[in-house]
Amino acid sequence: MTATTADERGTGELTHRQIMTILAGLLLGMFLAALDQTIVSTAIRTIADELQGLDAQAWVTTAYLITSTIATPLYGKLGDIYGRKKLFLFAITVFVIGSLLCSFAESMYGLAGYRAIQGVGAGGLMSLALAIIGDIVPPRERAKYQAYFLAVFGTSSVLGPVIGGFFAGHDSILGITGWRWVFLVNVPIGLFALLVVTRTLKLDHQRLDLKVDWWGAAALIVGLVPLLTVAEQGRTWGWGSGRSIACFVVGALGVALFVVAEWRMKDAALIPLRIFKNRAVSVTIIGSVVIGLAMFGGMMMLPLYMQIVHGASPMQSGLMMLPMVGGMMLASIVSGQITARKGIVRPFPIIGATLLTIGLFLLSTISADTRLWVVMLMMFVTGVGLGNSMQPLILIVQNAVSPREIGVATSSATFFRQMGGTIGVAVFLSLLFSTVGGNIQSALSAEASSPQFRQAVGQALQDPQIRSDQAAYDLVQGLADPQGHASGLGQVDKDSSVINRLPDTLAHPFQQGFADSMAQVFLVAGFIAILGLLVLLMMPPIELRQQSAMQARAADSAAAGAAAGAAAGAAATTGGGAAAIGTAAQDEHAERASDAGAAGTGSGGEGVGAEPARADGPRHAAPDEDVRQHGALDDACRTGAAVSAGHLLDEVSENDPRGDGYQPKHAAKE
Repeated sequence: MTATTADERGTGELTHRQIMTILAGLLLGMFLAALDQTIVSTAIRTIADELQGLDAQAWVTTAYLITSTIATPLYGKLGDIYGRKKLFLFAITVFVIGSLLCSFAESMYGLAGYRAIQGVGAGGLMSLALAIIGDIVPPRERAKYQAYFLAVFGTSSVLGPVIGGFFAGHDSILGITGWRWVFLVNVPIGLFALLVVTRTLKLDHQRLDLKVDWWGAAALIVGLVPLLTVAEQGRTWGWGSGRSIACFVVGALGVALFVVAEWRMKDAALIPLRIFKNRAVSVTIIGSVVIGLAMFGGMMMLPLYMQIVHGASPMQSGLMMLPMVGGMMLASIVSGQITARKGIVRPFPIIGATLLTIGLFLLSTISADTRLWVVMLMMFVTGVGLGNSMQPLILIVQNAVSPREIGVATSSATFFRQMGGTIGVAVFLSLLFSTVGGNIQSALSAEASSPQFRQAVGQALQDPQIRSDQAAYDLVQGLADPQGHASGLGQVDKDSSVINRLPDTLAHPFQQGFADSMAQVFLVAGFIAILGLLVLLMMPPIELRQQSAMQARAADSAAAGAAAGAAAGAAATTGGGAAAIGTAAQDEHAERASDAGAAGTGSGGEGVGAEPARADGPRHAAPDEDVRQHGALDDACRTGAAVSAGHLLDEVSENDPRGDGYQPKHAAKE
């Protein structure tokens, strides 16, 4: 059975097989965006070296981040107006074109421009996929299917570094430079996703008669471009520099204009302000910002910890993320099954925020000597917390709004979570690199006086392998003579890979300094997670709907059709009753006229039983009085027919799933 067949039944209900078929295309689209981010972040250092633009590599990330973040609410609103399938296909197409262009880049700034095109497509892949699931699956069942999305997210976080490390580690594959395959790999996946979505995704959409909020979109661009730019570049520029302050001022002005534009556009706004009056929506969005801030900041630190402190390669660090990914997937599956069976969803984000807080505080105790299995156990706890937080919050916000606004609600939650993550990454990286220098100096001071350390420095200065590695040799000279070769020590925060090329004894204080700074980041993230937990505790009771958005629209159409049919039937009944009354009135009038004629004949003759005419008037009413009597009878009959039609409409409205508690005050009785 196809989705079209289900729609032809008029119920909007799809079978499990149909949903899984549609889900395959959605997962492919989401996999494109999720995998691309992790692959590129792994290979970006190699790409920057090849294109001789290491100082410009941050712009490659910033360009993608800006366009994908701004595009997210646009896709949500346009999907509600014009339908989501066309926009999802458009997003995949733009993403594939951007990927193809990136593979031909000849400079870092050119790559940044092509990544901006990629971001336009990526902004719709995540939010539209979640909104489409909201269209075809009821909220209570939706949690089971959303677990697949989280599985894709987790899988990409493991596969991305592995694939990225593989491509970046090869000079050439099939005659093409290895790093270019980082982007080319998206092309066949994207084309396959286009084919699957085109063939399987059948959505019945009724276009909404709303204007497109272009003024809001323009104000959002003015606000977010400088704010996202300074979030990425502020550490390099200096947070108090003139460029940073200018970005803050322009960004604040743009955000203020955006709020004004949304207030004026009302229901047509990109993010209608009235949805924040819904307590479930406002709590979810605020919670998404805070949880996103803690989540992205924490997840970003773990691969760095594995690579710098434990000497793992990018590929190995990706595999080391498996405990966290496993915890996320396990929690998502369990919470989804419980939600589908019991209909409860409110406790899961609260449980998730609690476990996330515990996991982050546990990670704040790590050091350079912490056993790897202990760190992985902490990561598993953190992953379970994230798995209970991410999808339930999306489900709650989708359930809290009208089925016609699922796109806006989903994109808004995704948008604010991305903003929280961007802020988290900027803040935590600044915290890391502002404290790592002092922590390394403290660790060096603690170990420099030991005989083993001084002996290791002397041996390293004579080691031919160290002497052939200029960066490592400069660092060892800095350890031997901190006053004369201080610049060698200052290069560690710019290229940490040199630490792994030192002897273990010399590398340990540097690893401890980085571990201490990362522990501080996890500690701050833990306190932020507590704030998120306090916000989520204000979540009101949630009752999940039993219908998907498609089913709700089908029910509305059926109810409207039934009401229209009942009204037409009542009108026909009223017309027939009036005709019958008119015929009966004419017959009675004729009969009375006949009687009056017979009475006149009797009075003129001498028949038996004849009653003579009286002087005070005729025995029957005058003709004009007779008309008035029968006109009143006709009006009464018409009124009765109208009342009967009202009763019929009340009976029909009892089956109208309006959800407002309406009950008719009277019902037709036989």
